Amino acid sequence: MRVLLFTGKGGVGKTTASAATAAAAAARGSKVLVLSTDPAHSLADALGVRLGAVPTEVDTGLYGMQVDAQRAFEQTWRDIQAYLAGVLERAGVDALQAEELTVLPGAEEVLALLEVSRQVTSGPWDLVVVDCAPTGETLRLLALPEALSWYVERVFPAQRRALRAVRPLLSRVSGPAVPREDVFDAVERLHRELLQVRAVLTAPSTSVRLVLTPEAVVVAEARRTLTSLALYGYRVDALVANRVFPASDDPFLAGGARAQTEQLEGVRRDAGGLPVMVAPYRPAEPVGLTALTAFGQELYDGADPGQAVADLPELLEVGRTADGFELSLALPLAHKEDLDLTRTGDELTVTVSGHRRVLALPSALRRCRVAGARLVDGRLVVRFEPDPAVWMRS
Repeated sequence: MRVLLFTGKGGVGKTTASAATAAAAAARGSKVLVLSTDPAHSLADALGVRLGAVPTEVDTGLYGMQVDAQRAFEQTWRDIQAYLAGVLERAGVDALQAEELTVLPGAEEVLALLEVSRQVTSGPWDLVVVDCAPTGETLRLLALPEALSWYVERVFPAQRRALRAVRPLLSRVSGPAVPREDVFDAVERLHRELLQVRAVLTAPSTSVRLVLTPEAVVVAEARRTLTSLALYGYRVDALVANRVFPASDDPFLAGGARAQTEQLEGVRRDAGGLPVMVAPYRPAEPVGLTALTAFGQELYDGADPGQAVADLPELLEVGRTADGFELSLALPLAHKEDLDLTRTGDELTVTVSGHRRVLALPSALRRCRVAGARLVDGRLVVRFEPDPAVWMRS
């Protein structure tokens, strides 16, 4: 099964590109599900049909779905929310205010990804197309599974063991402020589900298609997004340039076309070999199955939209060198001045323009010291040399 994620700055046409890709793939005979995790609910508008929380048949082989983020939130977060609300009420917060305060910003969208995972792992689809939220929200969502794993695997067990030992005493003093076992169970369940989400979204059969319009501000955000997606371990296999003006003899239109051409040349130069698919400007947004299918067939030039558009390099590699090891991480378009690297114990923390990823080092590198790092050809290369003080142990 193939999974395609579409994202981009708000307003660039990512929903149209998602729906057109799904429609064109279904027209070739694939069984396709296109679903949206974007709370804007614009996928149904693009398809011209009503969509709900279960897959709805749009046409032969094509199904659509609008993820019910609220339902996912209630199923997964309710136990944790009830505990947090109890703590706040004990501190004197009104019950209604306590419930509102325990609704984490963005939590519904994060939990919507659980439905994506369920459809991919248990659905009958050849292709699942996901219309994601705009890039800023998408990056926060995609970073969460690994970040939560770090907390649950390192901090959570110690807290649970400590509380299990002293809960009888603390309960007499603190009452509901002491988490019950079912609260811990709910956190661990959420952790397992998000790990499954990450496994699905970082699998070799999954890739991201980044939608942009040839405008300076949009292109600048797309460049940053390309770097951040690679940092978090997500593969981009193509860029989609939407609403590209054709050549024109009209002075006004010709000026806009020239500006777009300059931006597109920069995108192609910086894309590192990634294909840049071009969708021409249309007087009216394609709405409905017929228009979307035609849009998708033109965009992919008759090829299968579900196939990987480019051969993708490994995002993270570890290899031997003459005097130790090298860890290589793909960071396309990253700049040295925006990058920070920290080694703490058995972990390497990489930060690029405010986006951070904590990498657990493999066994061999844990017994090494960092000997240097460089940014070359869109990859961060970190050199490790054996630490004589610990190398011969174990």
